[in-house]
Amino acid sequence: GIINSEVDFQELIGEEISRSDDPDAYIQNLHASDAIAKISIVMAGQTEGLSSNGEPFSPDSLDFSAGGTIQGNPVSQSFVNDTGTWAYTIASPLTRDGADIGTLYVEYVYDTIAAALPKNFYNNQAVFYLMDSANERFVLKPDGLGDREAGHLNLEDFYRANNITSEAIITMVRQGIEEGHNVLFAHEVQGRESLCFLWPVNGGTDFMIGYVPMDAIQKEAHTVNGAIVAVTAITFLAIALCVALYAHNRRKQQQVQREREAERARHQEELARALHDAEVANESKSAFLANMSHDIRTPMNSIMGLAAVAGMHVNDPERVRECLGNITSASKHLLGLINEVLDMAKIESGTIGLSEEPFDLPESIENLITIMNPQIAAKGQILDVQLVDIKHEHVIGDPTRLQQVFVNIMGNSVKFTPEGGTIGLRITELPSSIQSSACYEFEFSDTGCGMSEEFMKRLFEPFSRANDSRTTKVEGTGLGMAIVKSVVSLMSGTIDVESKEGEGTTFTVMVHMKLRDAEQEDLSDLEGIPVLVVDDDEVACEGACILLDDIGMKSEFRLSGPAGIEAVKSRLDNDPYRVVILDWRMPGMSGLEAAKHIREATNEAVPIIILSAYDWSMIEQEARQVGVDAFISKPLFRSRLVQVMKELLVGEMKSVIDEKAMLEELAFQGKRVLLTEDNPMAAEIARELVEMTGAAVEHAENGKLALDMLLEHEPGYYDIVLMDIQMPVMNGHEAASAIRAQADKRPDMGQIPIVALSADAFAEDVRHARSAGMNDHMSKPLEIETLVRMLKKWVS
Repeated sequence: GIINSEVDFQELIGEEISRSDDPDAYIQNLHASDAIAKISIVMAGQTEGLSSNGEPFSPDSLDFSAGGTIQGNPVSQSFVNDTGTWAYTIASPLTRDGADIGTLYVEYVYDTIAAALPKNFYNNQAVFYLMDSANERFVLKPDGLGDREAGHLNLEDFYRANNITSEAIITMVRQGIEEGHNVLFAHEVQGRESLCFLWPVNGGTDFMIGYVPMDAIQKEAHTVNGAIVAVTAITFLAIALCVALYAHNRRKQQQVQREREAERARHQEELARALHDAEVANESKSAFLANMSHDIRTPMNSIMGLAAVAGMHVNDPERVRECLGNITSASKHLLGLINEVLDMAKIESGTIGLSEEPFDLPESIENLITIMNPQIAAKGQILDVQLVDIKHEHVIGDPTRLQQVFVNIMGNSVKFTPEGGTIGLRITELPSSIQSSACYEFEFSDTGCGMSEEFMKRLFEPFSRANDSRTTKVEGTGLGMAIVKSVVSLMSGTIDVESKEGEGTTFTVMVHMKLRDAEQEDLSDLEGIPVLVVDDDEVACEGACILLDDIGMKSEFRLSGPAGIEAVKSRLDNDPYRVVILDWRMPGMSGLEAAKHIREATNEAVPIIILSAYDWSMIEQEARQVGVDAFISKPLFRSRLVQVMKELLVGEMKSVIDEKAMLEELAFQGKRVLLTEDNPMAAEIARELVEMTGAAVEHAENGKLALDMLLEHEPGYYDIVLMDIQMPVMNGHEAASAIRAQADKRPDMGQIPIVALSADAFAEDVRHARSAGMNDHMSKPLEIETLVRMLKKWVS
């Protein structure tokens, strides 16, 4: 009835649009409602149209392949719309004087169905979901319809949670979904005999799925019988009602008086609650200051103590090196605490912003794994990363803030998961109705201590920290999750959490990101090349083979090292494998052992690639000895696979194993850097780091002096300018603008790279530096890896 009413309403809209002289203008005057997210039209003979939000609309963004209809109108497959809500679209014709003039597309959200459903269905004992029939994913879980177990995301979860294993039942359900008809069967659910059901809606595009306990059905029947008896009683009650009306009038005045008293009591209660909330907030901030005092003093004491120890052992290089390493670790921890406090201050003042720049999703995920791997390895934990339906890897957004969200969530997973536990990351690309954008779901899971329901209610509040014996020794500001929530909201995304004490936690982040055009790939050189994948994880093998086949190669897989060796030997004389991909850690025989046997068995140098989620440096030397050609880290992205295959097979032959050695040998002899820094100690540190790369350094104490030095020397004398921001006489922004202003007289002044070197590290600070004429930005404290990467980018 709800959906048919939507179609009737849509037909009325269609009639109004058909009578309009300017349908596009009519559409733009329409506004979305609680039920309707977007209204679009495409006129006859056109491939694109216009939406009520003023954006262009293409029917190609929708999937009507399921074939469902409502009153003869096609219904699309479910999708996640730009507000992060599951929705569907109904298409209906626009006609004028019997002629087809176009098509009307109306996007409806499933939440409308939830709002119209009864709130006490079978005394709140029935369990009910709405499922998209194409991908069997649950798109609606209405409130007030029974207790649903956490984790019910699709039909497979429903089977598993309710112990439905009968092949006959599963086949019957499958046939019902394919043919779009009702399915009913009895099954014991949680110890109660229940009636399970699947009812098609939207012409079979969706299904209502759930169960009702048999005893609840019987009780409902008794209730109906009781209603018949009640009708008889109503007649007698009518007489009593007349008497009650008289008494009601007498009590009315008294009731008004009581309501006034209740209103006063309610105001007093609200004032008391506001006072309590203020006291709680004050206590939270006091606790935060106490925690911060402890958490900041701890690394500071370590730094000061280690510096003293190093000073007493200046003749013991090994001891000094150990102290410096520990000082670096404590300094990074202290910097992280300070950054969180500054980020929270920016958020509360409303001055935090997001940048929009092109980046690659594989690079962000690889950076995340690189950051987290040392902590994961230190606790002996297992990292499991999975990719699902990733079709777009090149996006536009704020990679720094996205990385901040990921590191905060995964950092907590590592902190609160015991040694030997599992940290999971599952990345899924969901259908998106927004043109030129993609919807990504990042699911972070762990097997840690979990959270109580009470703490989860205030998880995203600033200064919140769980306080029990399992967490009191974990340092932190209590601001991380508040920052995560704010950044995800700025991205118009959503974040959900599921957790049980002692059973672990799962965070799910969903964001939309704009897509950028990737360069057209020429894969003709890889077409038909046979590849062998060896991994003990069958799912990982199948995923790798899908990617290999997608880029035109011919793939096979084996599930152990010995099986892989045997497969290579069996094809030495007949269409041998051109590439072998080996997982590093396999039971019985590791990937390196298998690589050694394959090298011995083959006369020619078959390229061998090691695939692993672990740190490559742990086996680098051994891998070189057995002849491994390249290394690819998990998860396996398509772009990374194509890059390595081309390097190995198309003639570029740049070994991934040698990348670290190439970086170590990287030198910038003959290059000259103009360092602009007013702080003597900061300038000395920066000079030492730059000179470690082989470049020469000249120092200017302020922006005015840097401008003069550039003008005094001939064009090309300096290769790059590292510019501090906050300086006397002329600050970094003013200096950069003044340098660029000289481009008319000196063209080199408009071309020389200027890189900001600043403690201001927010997105708006980066934008300000670029608007002043700078090419890039490095945040303090300066690290050698960042410096080398920047010099390589702008000087090499």
